[in-house]
Parts: sequence; C-alpha cells; structure tokens
Amino acid sequence: MSGLNLDDFATLIERPDPGIRRDAEERRERVGPRPGALGRLDELGEWLAAAQGGVPVKPVERVTALLFAGDHGVAQLGVSAGPAGGAAELVRAALAGESPAAVLARRFGARLRVVDMSVDCDPAELPEDVTRHRVRRGSGRIDVEDALTAEEAETAFRAGMAIADEEADSGTDLVVLGDLSVGGTTAAGTLVGALCGTDASVVTGRGGAGIDDLAWMRKCAAIRDALRRARPVLGDQLQLLAASGGADLTAATGFLLQSAVRRTPVILDGAVSAACALVAQRVAFRAPDWWLAGQASGDPAQAKALDRIALNPLLDHGVTVGEGTGALLALPLVQAAAALAAELPERS
Repeated sequence: MSGLNLDDFATLIERPDPGIRRDAEERRERVGPRPGALGRLDELGEWLAAAQGGVPVKPVERVTALLFAGDHGVAQLGVSAGPAGGAAELVRAALAGESPAAVLARRFGARLRVVDMSVDCDPAELPEDVTRHRVRRGSGRIDVEDALTAEEAETAFRAGMAIADEEADSGTDLVVLGDLSVGGTTAAGTLVGALCGTDASVVTGRGGAGIDDLAWMRKCAAIRDALRRARPVLGDQLQLLAASGGADLTAATGFLLQSAVRRTPVILDGAVSAACALVAQRVAFRAPDWWLAGQASGDPAQAKALDRIALNPLLDHGVTVGEGTGALLALPLVQAAAALAAELPERS
C-alpha cells in the first residue's frame, strides 16, 4: 500500500511528559487527603497532567464522543443480534439523541460526533457531515474475502487521521471512542485473535446485544475462517485491517495513532476500540500511553486486547451495549480526577 508509511508513527509519537508527571506526583504529596486515599483518581490526575503538559491539571471540559459507524458483510451469517445492514438505524438513533450513548453524552456535556465509514444505506439518507468520509457501502465478508481493497483501507486510515487533526485543532481535551456497527465485534475478534495468536473460541464474545448459543457458534466459525485469511498478512498492519477490519475499524486505528501524535487523550470503549488499539500498538509501542480503558465489557476479545496493551479498565459494570456507552460512563471519573488534582489546596 503506497503513500502511507505506518513506521513514521513510531518516531512521531512520544510518551506523555514524564517530568510533568513527577511534578504532579510531588504536588500530590503536598495536598490532602493523604496520597493513595483517592485510589485511581490520583493516578488519573497525574496521567492527565503529563498528557496536558502542565501542573496543575486543567479541567476536562471539551469532550467529543466519537463513534465510527459501519456495516460488516460477515453479519450476513447471523453472527449478530442486530440485522445485517442495521448500522443505519443505530446512526439515526444516535443522531436523534435516543441511544444510550447520546443520552450520556448529553448528560455529561460531551459533543456527540458520528462518522459514517461504511454504513450500508444510501448516503442521502444521512446528514452530509456524517457521510463525508464514507469509503463504501458495507465492508466485505471477512471469512471469504477482504473487508476492503488496499486503496479503501488507506483512504479510511487517512480519514481517521484527518478527524484526529480536526479534534486536536478545535481544542478538544479528550475523546471518548466508540462504534456503531453490526458485525464489528466479529471483525474485532479476528484482529485480536490474529495479533495474539489465539484460537477463535478464545476471542468470540456474544456482542453488544447478546447472542444465543447457535449464533455464538456461527460467529466462532466465522472468526476461525477469517483468521486463516488474516494470519498471512500479520506483518503489515494496514493489510491486516484491509483483510479483516473494515472501514470503521481502519479509520478508528488511524484516529488513535494520529491522536497520540497530537497528544490528545482517548478513552476506549469495548471490543472494537480495544482491537483497534491493539493494532495501533503494533504500529507504535508508545501510543497506548495516551489511552484509558473506560470499562470492562465482558467480551473476551476486549479482555485479551487490553491485557496485551496493559490497560486496566476504570469501570466494570457489565455494560455490553457498546456504542461508546461504557467509556462515557468513565468520563465523570476522569473529570473528577482532573478537578481534584487541580483544586485541592496544598498544605501550608
């Protein structure tokens, strides 16, 4: 795939400033309550200081809940609770403010942004600002064909990078990353299984809405077949995304890497964003230092990916709906950590 050198990210991405983090730790020693009494809130405050590049921490006020949307051809096999081609309805619900993520974004003061990368509907059915980055209608059926062509994968990846730049340039403090997809967790399981060298059964979950045993077996078989196609291209992460990821996951991976370049912190949601993060880590090993895992969804692919990346979820409430919902639930915790780190007075 010409024109895009992923190796550049390893050079461009730097870790959050360790000197600033030490300054934040020293400041924490001088305020009450005693260090450690606030648990992970102390750690979050220090991480935010390093990510922002200053002490004390600034409030986390400009937040975008970013949802990449797409349909996956593998959903035709009955691997999802939702109907194949059903991502358009998820997008409409989010835009109408009627999805769980939309409700939480509104409640927590986050801007909701939906990006259609491969929804299987006429683009005229959705707003132009939602569809302007669309690569194709639906991604290919990954058990028997590539999700994307090489050119489509590069276009989707660059779209994710461009969106990261737009968010950084607009002054976004933090991004909550989620997805609106049907069949997305099957693609995610394939990516995680391929990168971790595991069997399909180890990374096959029951999806956001939950599936019965027969659907789980169909999903496991689809991931098994998709893994056979993914393993030969493990050495090239963009080819891997083209073979097994789809336009929405490819864009999310590009977004995560470019956000790390632009020093924009990101909260990951469920299996899909975790799979993209695992691919991104293979590209640039320092990139995960810019991410938080919002919640444990219970999906085995997410758990496997987060373990490999060494990210510990902030919450574990059994939220499986996806769509950024679990990550949004972690947002108030991050905002609380910022407020405490900034506003607790130093002892005299």
